[in-house]
Amino acid sequence: MLRKPGFGAPREGEIRIPSGCAIAGIMNEDGKRISGEKIIQAISVMRERSNGLGGGFSAYGIYPEFKDYYAFHVMFDDEAGRHGTETFLQETTVVVKSEAIPIRKQPTVTDAPLLWRYFLEVPKSKLNGLSEEDYVMRLVMHVNDSIDGAFVFSSGKNMGVFKGVGYPEDIGRFFRLEEYEAYLWTAHGRFPTNTPGWWGGAHPFSLLGWSVVHNGEISSYGINKRYLEMFGYRCTLMTDTEVIVYLLDLLMRRHNLPLDIACLILAPPFWKDIDRMEENRREAITALRMIYGSAMLNGPFSIIVAHEKEMIGLTDRIMLRPLVIARKDATIYMASEEAAIREICPYPDRVWTPRGGVPVIARLKETTAVK
Repeated sequence: MLRKPGFGAPREGEIRIPSGCAIAGIMNEDGKRISGEKIIQAISVMRERSNGLGGGFSAYGIYPEFKDYYAFHVMFDDEAGRHGTETFLQETTVVVKSEAIPIRKQPTVTDAPLLWRYFLEVPKSKLNGLSEEDYVMRLVMHVNDSIDGAFVFSSGKNMGVFKGVGYPEDIGRFFRLEEYEAYLWTAHGRFPTNTPGWWGGAHPFSLLGWSVVHNGEISSYGINKRYLEMFGYRCTLMTDTEVIVYLLDLLMRRHNLPLDIACLILAPPFWKDIDRMEENRREAITALRMIYGSAMLNGPFSIIVAHEKEMIGLTDRIMLRPLVIARKDATIYMASEEAAIREICPYPDRVWTPRGGVPVIARLKETTAVK
């Protein structure tokens, strides 16, 4: 029953979700592996930020026995898509192992596609002057753009993305993530606003070793998409967040830019702030904004980016979406809400909110071997 304005009227959060979408991340800088149960507990605290149309996780260090091979996680609409993809992979790679991704049925997770994983080796004879990673990137783009009913949603080494339509804690149970251990986890609970809720559109988005979870809206999506297409990327997953992971791959792997410069490109200072900088820095950042203007992310966002050796938290320049960071010994925590962190780490050594547009970076120690 509708209530009249005034006392007893609907409160904020009852009629819409403010800054909805939940993100969370955990990384142990010593490389100690953590059960997937922890990240499920953290993201479940922020259930009201989701609406059941998407949840997902990324995990690093989960395939030590296949750590030298590319792990493709693929979703298929039907057996025809699977057959076409497997024929393509057999022609372009060495398929070391293929199997269904283990799942546990959940009453709240329905209409799941076929979920398969492949461990792949790239023969040097196939590269034709490309780097191995460029070759793999093209394989992913081909499957997602050209094979009907098939989508590669994870393609890195010794890592994997697990995602689908449902609340994140239900997706975690569906994929049996409590059976995995990783030194780096990220998680996402989705509340889609202007893009569809479907299995491929859930977060994280991933390419090679990169994965991204995102709260917000990329209003520059059209410009970013057209820019990426000039470099061979194809945005096929119908969600604005997809451009972020491809931009990171382009800037850091293909253009070989340092992480801090890539973050400056994605979330640069305002022109009024650039004008007040010391001359050399002003000229350098002006050049970046001119050269990479089409790679800038516009709109409200907070993101957690994961890579083999790093976890990065970054917000838009005026922090229109929340992000909280905490540390306990060698473990870094990131989340949309402090409550999610304290659910799994009640007494952190430090808790803080990062500055808008300034990345917070956790890194594996140089001498660290994943434990």
